[in-house]
Amino acid sequence: MATDELDPVFALHRGGKMEVRSTVPVRDRDDLSLAYTPGVARVCTAIAENPELVHDYTWVSNTVAVVTDGTAVLGLGDIGPAASLPVMEGKAILFKQFGGVDAVPIALDCTDVDELVDTIARLAPSFGGINLEDISAPRCFEVERRLQERVSIPVFHDDQHGTAIVALAALRNAATVTGRGLRDLRAVISGAGAAGIAIAKILIEAGIGDLCVVDSRGIVHEGRDDLTPIKRMIAELTNKAGLRGGIEVAMKGADVFLGVSAGKVPEEVVATMAPEAIIFAMANPNPEIEPDLAHKYAAVVATGRSDYPNQINNVLAFPGVFAGALSVRAKRITEGMKVAAAEALAAVVADELAPDRVIPSPFDERVAPAVTKAVAEAARRDGVARI
Repeated sequence: MATDELDPVFALHRGGKMEVRSTVPVRDRDDLSLAYTPGVARVCTAIAENPELVHDYTWVSNTVAVVTDGTAVLGLGDIGPAASLPVMEGKAILFKQFGGVDAVPIALDCTDVDELVDTIARLAPSFGGINLEDISAPRCFEVERRLQERVSIPVFHDDQHGTAIVALAALRNAATVTGRGLRDLRAVISGAGAAGIAIAKILIEAGIGDLCVVDSRGIVHEGRDDLTPIKRMIAELTNKAGLRGGIEVAMKGADVFLGVSAGKVPEEVVATMAPEAIIFAMANPNPEIEPDLAHKYAAVVATGRSDYPNQINNVLAFPGVFAGALSVRAKRITEGMKVAAAEALAAVVADELAPDRVIPSPFDERVAPAVTKAVAEAARRDGVARI
């Protein structure tokens, strides 16, 4: 694809979208001696004696690494580390814009799980948290789990948990709009990748009535012999009705559809959902169920697109989640912290609910402070806060 310097997208990206700036002046010899040698040696010595001081006297307390291997970038797939950098830069500026958190984009030229975990773990002392981004499933599950076992700072795979937090927040409000609670709903999740598995886990944690997950081979159930370990775990926790078959079986009588896959759902299948259905067709840019079609059968419709109401956008979650975790020097991000983030996000628009407003806008200035506060409080409750 040729670049076009008259194209405003290429013009904006020329030279990159971010830079590093000093927070202290270096105007003369006195400033230099304080910011660098010899003064800096005293700070280094203090940190060597008490490593926790790194949070007080370096950028660690408010900086995360945004790390990818470039294997699952947006809807572009495996485009490699270099091509992923514009996305990682974009993520970093969203951290700053919406959460006041500094972020550094890091694209790694390796895809082996062992190498990824080892490399990121070795980088960890420079940061207060690790945001994993655009790493393909199922490796992303293993990378996150093993990395969190190695480091004592939060590790958060946003493609999983950011999507799940926002989806739960929107679903809480959509249930309220239609006169129900989560425990009244049977949900279908289309897609068993990173986002689908995370949504299933957070809905179970939040008390969903029942749900089933559908992958490319049909409903995920305990009788299947082709399940990965993570899908087997989901099979054990879901599908109380014991359904077997394809998406058409799962959707019949379902209250909720949550789409995080590329597959289209036929209208005749959508038409079998329960009255007052809720449809979150989040594939981007092409939803699994087109909004005009969804509105024929659903009371509340959400997508992943910014040109329709009720956008399920990760930027509503990850800046506040990290800001909250960093503010209390959390060792990790717990399920309780994620649910607290979703509840706080839902509460932002609790007094303004309507079918086309079950989730705030990313530009709503109430979002990040609310999520930050809720996550910090949950970290203390869950015993993972250091302060």
